Amino acid sequence: MNTPAPSAGAPIDRASLPALFAPRGVDTHKGSFGTVGVVGGGPGMTGAVLLAGRAALKVGAGKVLVGFAQDAAPLACDPLQPELMLRDARSLLEEDWGITAWVAGCGMGTGALAANILSELFVLRHAAPLVLDADGLNLLANGDIQPNWGPGPVVLTPHPAEAGRLLGLTAAQVQADRRGAAWQLAQRFNAWVVLKGAGTIVCSPDGSRRTNTSGNPGLATAGTGDVLAGMLGSLIAQKLPFEQAVAGAVWLHGAAADALVTQGIGPIGLTAGELANAARALRNGG
Repeated sequence: MNTPAPSAGAPIDRASLPALFAPRGVDTHKGSFGTVGVVGGGPGMTGAVLLAGRAALKVGAGKVLVGFAQDAAPLACDPLQPELMLRDARSLLEEDWGITAWVAGCGMGTGALAANILSELFVLRHAAPLVLDADGLNLLANGDIQPNWGPGPVVLTPHPAEAGRLLGLTAAQVQADRRGAAWQLAQRFNAWVVLKGAGTIVCSPDGSRRTNTSGNPGLATAGTGDVLAGMLGSLIAQKLPFEQAVAGAVWLHGAAADALVTQGIGPIGLTAGELANAARALRNGG
């Protein structure tokens, strides 16, 4: 990583995110707050895409559709969140649902079906923003898909190992220069980057970077990344200013974990599924 990275910007904290707490108008409706399309959940990983979809709803999206990366949707209805609209991924892509932000990759798998679905999504999303997470990043690193994602902003959400695969580095090398790694990814892919970990770094395509101040070790458990991806897609779909949507989701995710710890729910044993309710309470002034 030889290219000098810009200096770090202001930290991400509650005071820097006014759009996250702006009151809603009395004359709004579900169409006012966007429609999120979540694509992932291959065989054996159905829970990942449900966690993302539930989180997208609970932090304020008007509608959420889930497309499973399987030949047929394994569920007709999510019994814990029946408001989610469940489809298989191909039928989600083939119809016009008015989706205003996409989330892709959560538990998707890295087989041919997943690669084909993502390649189609890059074309069919037109200019709708895209959050690419988990197996979407692995397919990109493996060369099974190309970053031909067209116009419209893209947010990449790697943890250090995924960032290393994308850059041809080890996770240890990424951790040794997290700010530089985030900048290199933003440059290479012309994308927003959320480099996860203690002090998550948000880097814009122009190199502006901020470091998150919320979160704790309770987030070191399965599924929390899926929840963050859903939150990102949700705040983007709600048309918060883009930088505040990305930074706001990162802060809210960590702050939800912090709030749960103060209640004795973690850090040990905190589960990903508990985060969305805590995040919702925070947005509503809790």
